[in-house]
Amino acid sequence: MGTQVKTIKKKRRWLVWLFELLIIVALVFAIRHYQQRTLISGVAPVFDEITLQDEQLTLDSYVGKPVMLHFWASWCGTCEFEQDSISKLAEEWPIVTVAYSSGEAVEVRRYMERKGIENWTTIVDNDGELAQEYGVIAVPTSYILDKSGQIRFREVGLSSGWGLQLRLWLTDKFF
Repeated sequence: MGTQVKTIKKKRRWLVWLFELLIIVALVFAIRHYQQRTLISGVAPVFDEITLQDEQLTLDSYVGKPVMLHFWASWCGTCEFEQDSISKLAEEWPIVTVAYSSGEAVEVRRYMERKGIENWTTIVDNDGELAQEYGVIAVPTSYILDKSGQIRFREVGLSSGWGLQLRLWLTDKFF
């Protein structure tokens, strides 16, 4: 009789753990959904901008290959934490970064040199106009576009380098 009671208690414990896990997963998905509520989907808005390297840049430049559009800010601690991952991804994939509300080009360039990320292809969006077109209200925010400019993935907040790498690879192989 005693072992039967222990077995029932163990089953109940596992059911409680399973229920708690389901609640946590539901909360994570609800938070992610809330964070992404303003982000656009579908075809990415085209832009024609000058990079910090004084080069003309349009999304048409990336037709035929996936590209990541990464919004960041110099005042964002999470963005700074992601810098190594973004730099590593940029060695393999086309990445366009957008310095959102981070000051004028001179200030952004100085910040990037200090952080060792001056080789990023970067657009300065000091007035937030480009961010507004994409529905960005928090940084970091990343969009992964397929070969035809269709948005396939969008992320707000801290993203792992391997997670972004996987999304780029999936976009390249399946879209």
